[in-house]
Amino acid sequence: MCDLLTADDTALIDLSIGLEDGPPSEPMPPSIDAFGHEVGAERLAQNLRALGHDIDASDFPEGMGLAWEDLEVIPHAGTHLDAPWHYGPEVDGEPAKTIEEIPLEWCRGNAVVLDFRWMAPGAEISVADLEAALDELGHNLSPGEIVLIQTGADELWGTPDYLTQFPGMGGEGTKYLVERGVNVIGTDAYGFDKPFTAMGERYVESGDEAELWPAHVAGREVEYCQIEKMANLDALPRKTDIPIVAFPIKIENGSAGWVRPVAFIESAGRGADV
Repeated sequence: MCDLLTADDTALIDLSIGLEDGPPSEPMPPSIDAFGHEVGAERLAQNLRALGHDIDASDFPEGMGLAWEDLEVIPHAGTHLDAPWHYGPEVDGEPAKTIEEIPLEWCRGNAVVLDFRWMAPGAEISVADLEAALDELGHNLSPGEIVLIQTGADELWGTPDYLTQFPGMGGEGTKYLVERGVNVIGTDAYGFDKPFTAMGERYVESGDEAELWPAHVAGREVEYCQIEKMANLDALPRKTDIPIVAFPIKIENGSAGWVRPVAFIESAGRGADV
């Protein structure tokens, strides 16, 4: 992987969705208030005058200061990595890790893509489904590998259907992967579990609390992180042995942190895709 990090012919494939202002695919969308360079000059001049310096916006070169943005956003918007603390206060009786406590070693390694685009929206990915997908690849999981669940939902980004049209992981399937040494599991869907509507319908029909966020709740028994709202898994040239890095931003006592997963792919004569 060291050669891939610096090789000129390595293709970098961005597997993330960024933060956008008010997209319909987010139930709690970010709000981004952008300030241009002229407004930046006014604001910087105000700051300097507050410090006792007689400076106007017109004093800046070409009357322009620095552009920036004010954001109001939750850490679960855009592509992000959920920490064990998101699932519950403890994992198997031990304090759950918050996002700044996640070992960086968990967030880099070789990824395996399991393709469930054939499954119906709202369906639950079972242990049998996972085993069948691994058998189809002829792949045995190794400790430290990162598993990516491909649903195809990222093609719906920007529409309300993104929130409902995908299969999701179940509790037993989640534990199956973690018990084989997987610390990080990603998905290209809005959520790791089934869509909210599917879980709600199942709970109302059965009255069984196990129908509510079973994959997340599995994190109270087995320690793992999940990456939600990934993208571009179809751009990867293979399904196994994909070197990726996915380091989350540190937020004090945070339940999640924004992340930009990037795959490193050998590609002679090809430039970066990010």
